[in-house]
Amino acid sequence: MAVKIRLRRMGAKKAPFYRIVVADGRYPRDGRFIEEIGYYDPTKEPSVVKVDAEKAKTWLQNGAQPTDTVRDILKKQGVL
Repeated sequence: MAVKIRLRRMGAKKAPFYRIVVADGRYPRDGRFIEEIGYYDPTKEPSVVKVDAEKAKTWLQNGAQPTDTVRDILKKQGVL
């Protein structure tokens, strides 16, 4: 099972809101997920990001692979 940390799109059309989730890589982007570890709102100025650092570190230590966007978010939050 390839576990990924990725964004799950929520919100209305042209008003995106993302949840940072841990999911099996075989599931669709907005489909089933294992655990929610934070959120990202790019519509606010400045962008709003909240990440549970302990959960993120635990999943990364267990081998979960973040996507490129999530990796950038985690670096800015000081998790990586």
